[in-house]
Amino acid sequence: MRIGNLDIWPNIVLAPMAGITSHPFRTLCKKHGRVGLVVTELISSHAIHYRNQRTWGMFDWTDEERPAFCQLFGGDPATMAEAAQVVVENGADGVDINMGCWVPKVAKTGAGAALLKDLCQAEAVVKAVVDAVGDTVPVTVKVRSGWDSKDVTAIRFAKAAANAGVKAITVHARFASQGFSGTADWSIIGQVKEAVNGIIPVIGNGDIETPQDAKRMIAETDCDAVMIGRAAMGNPWLLARIGLYLETGVLSPEPDCFERIAVAREHAHLQVAQQGEDIGCRELRGLLSHYFKGIPGAPRIRESLTKIKTLSDIEAILDDAHKRFTIREELSNDDVSAERVLAGV
Repeated sequence: MRIGNLDIWPNIVLAPMAGITSHPFRTLCKKHGRVGLVVTELISSHAIHYRNQRTWGMFDWTDEERPAFCQLFGGDPATMAEAAQVVVENGADGVDINMGCWVPKVAKTGAGAALLKDLCQAEAVVKAVVDAVGDTVPVTVKVRSGWDSKDVTAIRFAKAAANAGVKAITVHARFASQGFSGTADWSIIGQVKEAVNGIIPVIGNGDIETPQDAKRMIAETDCDAVMIGRAAMGNPWLLARIGLYLETGVLSPEPDCFERIAVAREHAHLQVAQQGEDIGCRELRGLLSHYFKGIPGAPRIRESLTKIKTLSDIEAILDDAHKRFTIREELSNDDVSAERVLAGV
């Protein structure tokens, strides 16, 4: 897939997720997954304009992540244009415009998915950003199907965006009013693909949880790439499994408990190195629990992680989990004995 002047391969994109896709997680997805493009957390154009220190600290992409796009949100064309120039000057490989965020604190400002209720304003934002960055980097847009089911806005907006100079469009095939409820209607991705008629790539997003889902979305919609979001949380290996399956048809095994512990530990060290121990550990209370979803002893581990205050706390929890998984594996042929031993550990 080609986005502007960039060749993106494999055709797998890590979705922008607030509080998730900061530098540590993007790095892990590049290292342990097969991802052709990563996108930052959504960043407020107004916060950039007012030189918010925390926001400017989110310009944290590194060479090992590239290509890395910065996602911006805002409803004012001039402010969005200014913010786009700033992130490009700070090394972003592309600018992604958020027109999909439905949460009230974003939408009530006229930003995110709220722009889908006013396509004139949406097109003005796109034009301002495209004009601001020129040919230096590509501009892309991420949208929902529309604000609600009364109007599938994405289909007619996509062509206007392409004509305005956008180099790719991502469609999360839910309406903003759905949040993350219900199921994604992939047929809308296919209709957007038909609407742009090959002018720009279309990236499909929504309800991809397995390699088979990714292959089915491409087959059903003819989209050029898939974007993976929530399913990758605590599971960067999913990106590698999808890439291998799309390329070869081989379905690789999921990571075992020991690999999950090792990468959770790696995530913890990266997070603390970037944010410091106090803030980093607060963030990690939620982030690390995803690594243990659906495995034996997960409730115990998750409960312990809610109380962490230091990196040493995390190390102790992960060491204990490693010991318990080792015992469970050694006694795997005798579940009763395993539970008795673990009860005394």
